[in-house]
Amino acid sequence: MRKTSLLVFLAMLCNLTLFAQTAARTRIVHTTERSEIHVPREEVPAGLQTIYSNLGTSATDLYDDSDGYVVLGPNVEGNDGYYYWEAMQFTPATNSRVSQVQVAVQYGGSGANRVNLSIYGSTNGAPGTLLAGPKTVKNLPTFGTCCTLAVAKFSPLAVTGGTQYWVVASTPTEGAGSDSLDLWDFVVQGETPASGFFSSGVGGGWYAEPGLEVPAGEVLGTIP
Repeated sequence: MRKTSLLVFLAMLCNLTLFAQTAARTRIVHTTERSEIHVPREEVPAGLQTIYSNLGTSATDLYDDSDGYVVLGPNVEGNDGYYYWEAMQFTPATNSRVSQVQVAVQYGGSGANRVNLSIYGSTNGAPGTLLAGPKTVKNLPTFGTCCTLAVAKFSPLAVTGGTQYWVVASTPTEGAGSDSLDLWDFVVQGETPASGFFSSGVGGGWYAEPGLEVPAGEVLGTIP
């Protein structure tokens, strides 16, 4: 299964330049589930509440572990300097303080096994100003397994109820981790296009995802 997944990645990498030029094609990679055994997710720390979540209700069936959006650095072999970041939107119901995010980002089998997670404000409906992070998360679970999550902890960040924010998965643009190839598994929501964005590097901006698939994860903290 590992060989099959790598062949899919290589085929995808051959088309990265086209993706960057059009910025209109969804970058989804498919694999075969690696294990029928689903490991329960990490526990929510005591004292933290759910500010936002799109995860499934079962601890062992939180997201689609065989499909994911590409998150990769510019120094991935064959990538020609392009990078791709992914963003998950969340809107707190009330004023809150974000302390942690848990997201379904998994290792794609190439380069450094790590990802950077950050929180951004929103500008014109897309990620805008960096508010917290990046926090580097290492030793990600392997793509095609469920249901371990990548966990990033932040100093409590005040967010405003009814205001849109973004959790962004990224890589460094140079140095350690810039060769990382990861996948952000997703969930399918609703019957209309969902609110997700990806960034096309080397002069590109943020572009809306056209489908129903939403990067899977949740935002935790305190709600006064």
